[in-house]
Amino acid sequence: MADASPQIAIVMGVAGSGKTTVGRQLAAALGWTFAEGDDFHPPANVAKMAGGTPLSDADRWPWLDAIGRWMVAKAAENHSAVVSCSALKRGYRDRLRMAWPALRLVYLRVEREELQRRLAVRLEHFFPPQLLDSQLRDLEPPQADEQPIVVSGDVDAVVRSVVPLLRPSARA
Repeated sequence: MADASPQIAIVMGVAGSGKTTVGRQLAAALGWTFAEGDDFHPPANVAKMAGGTPLSDADRWPWLDAIGRWMVAKAAENHSAVVSCSALKRGYRDRLRMAWPALRLVYLRVEREELQRRLAVRLEHFFPPQLLDSQLRDLEPPQADEQPIVVSGDVDAVVRSVVPLLRPSARA
């Protein structure tokens, strides 16, 4: 059953914060569509990161615009959705809000040591652990005026705490 008014949530944070895992489980719990933000990267971005080079703002704009188009398309189909996206800088989040002004942010806050541990064992992903420092330097945590849902902890606890905050009845 589709929501009366579609909602779009971005699960954001640096590499290794759990965006994909939390995003998938959150979407499943809500009955919403899920998209992996990395899938919107052009091949040149993936190759750049896989080679150990951080992305520039210029590299990220087309990627963010592709995510924005996807969000608008899902809403046009009257589908609520969750998308994983690092959304590290305020300017990136503002760009995403240009596509969907009512965007909800779920910010996964994870300590550096835990991020390093997770990235060291995440062998199947193109993002190398040595790029973590560049993401932490770029990170501008969301501010109060962005009305973020800031969470940390294990995946199940995070999903349990966020689901009621995103349900349509919780926003009335």
